[in-house]
Amino acid sequence: EKHLKDVAQVEATTVIADRVVGKPYLELIIDRYAIARHGLTIAAVQKVIQTAIGGVTATTSIEGRERFAVRVRYARERRDDLEEIKRILVTGPDGVHVPLGDLIDIEYVRGPMTIKSEDTFLVGYVIFDRKPGLAEVDVVEAARRHLDHLRESGVLSLAPGVSYSFAGSFESQVRSEKTLAVVLPVALLLIFVVLYLQFRSVLTTSMVFAGVFVAWAGGFVMVWLYGQPWFLDFHFLGASLRDLFHIHPVNLSVAVWVGFLALFGIATDDGVLMATYMDLTFARKRPTTRREIRAATVEAATRRVRPALMTSATTILALMPVLTLTGRGADIMIPMAIPSVGGMLIALLTLFTVPVLYSLREERRHPTYREQE
Repeated sequence: EKHLKDVAQVEATTVIADRVVGKPYLELIIDRYAIARHGLTIAAVQKVIQTAIGGVTATTSIEGRERFAVRVRYARERRDDLEEIKRILVTGPDGVHVPLGDLIDIEYVRGPMTIKSEDTFLVGYVIFDRKPGLAEVDVVEAARRHLDHLRESGVLSLAPGVSYSFAGSFESQVRSEKTLAVVLPVALLLIFVVLYLQFRSVLTTSMVFAGVFVAWAGGFVMVWLYGQPWFLDFHFLGASLRDLFHIHPVNLSVAVWVGFLALFGIATDDGVLMATYMDLTFARKRPTTRREIRAATVEAATRRVRPALMTSATTILALMPVLTLTGRGADIMIPMAIPSVGGMLIALLTLFTVPVLYSLREERRHPTYREQE
């Protein structure tokens, strides 16, 4: 607890350790020599203590579908006083009744407030929270590095058999990141394969697939803008746009990566629209000179501007209400929508990049590429 408060990323006021020791316990220590003199065994003495003080289950009461254990033990006035406990009688093998006080030593000790265990090990918790705006995984890593440094320098020493580990909601983030490290490349590969099956050309597929990386850049730009204090820092119709769209620093959480994953699928729409119509235009006109190739490119691209803008506009407009959500689930939905909105805004660049790359490929492929205009 003391050392975690020194971590810069940890909110010091939230560091609270379980107070393990502090509750008084009454220990009954059996005198082995005393019970040996009376011919008693430890098991016999312990059974009397258990029955008289703790109680044993004699039977079970059945009431409908409910079951209630019936426990038998001494009355409260016979077991809530130290002197009364000493007067509990233990029957020896010869029938002689021996007071429990002659067979045990009673001590008061300090023990744990509660006994907690995990995986058969006793455990105590130290709870802490991060400072606002920081990612959980980053804070945990900083705390782990700080404690490791203290152990290496000898400032922090652990007793034999004692260890510590970090647990909490950040573990879900770590597991999800490991899963996304596999899912993201697989998703990109599948998108490339689907595009290739459509165009049957690696070059055309690569040109359309470039829209994914353009959208990727747009998503990161939007995440960066959300962390800037000047972004949308004005009022419209009396409402603050920063409050309306919940502008605040966004960490690269699982929700953000899921938003990028959804963006990959829709980011290729404009490129597919453009490349498909350009294939049809070039197949119909069959241009043979540089001038004709560029004229066909401009014609095809011009005809596809409106459908491409409609595709992007409908996607962006559909996601805008998500950015204004409040209440339960908003902390998940808003980070998912941010990269999609930013990615589709920047993905409009494919209206220019795909035609230019397509025209360049056709000019270099045609034998009259160096023909003078």
